[in-house]
Amino acid sequence: MEDIITLDYGSGGKKSSRLIEKLILPRLFNPALGALGDGAIVEGGERLAFSTDSFVVDPLFFPGGDIGKLAVCGTVNDLCMCGAEPRYLSCSLIIEEGFSLASLEKIIDSMAAQCEKARVQVITGDTKVVEKGRGDGIYINTAGIGFMKYPGLSPKNIREGDSVIVSGSVGDHGTAVMLSRSGMMQGDISSDCASLRELTERMFLVSGKIRALRDPTRGGLATTLNEFIEGGELGIELEEELIPVRPQVRAACEMLGLDPLYCANEGKLLAVAAPEDTEKLLEAMRQTPEGKDAVLIGRVTREHPGTLTIKTALGGRRILQKLTGAQLPRIC
Repeated sequence: MEDIITLDYGSGGKKSSRLIEKLILPRLFNPALGALGDGAIVEGGERLAFSTDSFVVDPLFFPGGDIGKLAVCGTVNDLCMCGAEPRYLSCSLIIEEGFSLASLEKIIDSMAAQCEKARVQVITGDTKVVEKGRGDGIYINTAGIGFMKYPGLSPKNIREGDSVIVSGSVGDHGTAVMLSRSGMMQGDISSDCASLRELTERMFLVSGKIRALRDPTRGGLATTLNEFIEGGELGIELEEELIPVRPQVRAACEMLGLDPLYCANEGKLLAVAAPEDTEKLLEAMRQTPEGKDAVLIGRVTREHPGTLTIKTALGGRRILQKLTGAQLPRIC
């Protein structure tokens, strides 16, 4: 095989087969994928969760991860937020002519490692090659199927007095990607990209009163919480001093003119749960690497319906609205 991808690798002929059989299949092998059909037949359940996502992050490799890790974790986490047990993924690669085979190997290795960790399988996929200058390296689309285990999660279930919990520090992914892209990377700032399967399973083991889950990706914590309450009769009030932001992330955001509350995460979740279950949820979350810094950050209230407010360190209050534009483009 050459050192770079050529258009021949997207022809559907011998080179396409060689790419799949020599590079991709050995790294992601399972019987369903090994059949190399246009689809896969798998065992199912009565109720399924289904998600799809496309990944165009720039740069492709960043501190704490790469586009391959992001593609698997992002789709797995979307299924977890539905209350599903992730099982199967599809993977479509759109590769630019001239892309390094060594880089492709790293990306597929990263996907394989995350599939093993999240206990999912890539069971079908597709590869296309586009002309040089038309693909920016590589784009990845993943779709995922999970079996519903914890039905009933919905912002419609949120009640007055419910607790708002975040599983750890916010803004890590968006800040790491932006610094890496700009060439200003300094200090210990890495993406939090991670699968949340173990974390959510631990949470549901101890509580049947989780109202809603969401991973605060594009738009960050503030935009995600606004989506929970917009147009409703309830609001959310946060305590600024309780929201965990790493000092180096806060400093970087100040330098870049960003607000960490609107910066993306790729390995955190927000949960709204009944207040009586708060402590046992936090205890369970803190037993996992992804939830070790979990903390209560606010409450659901009837004051200011449909509005997210934050109590500042000085005792004042301000409104956090949804992000109206792209604070950080192409972070996933």
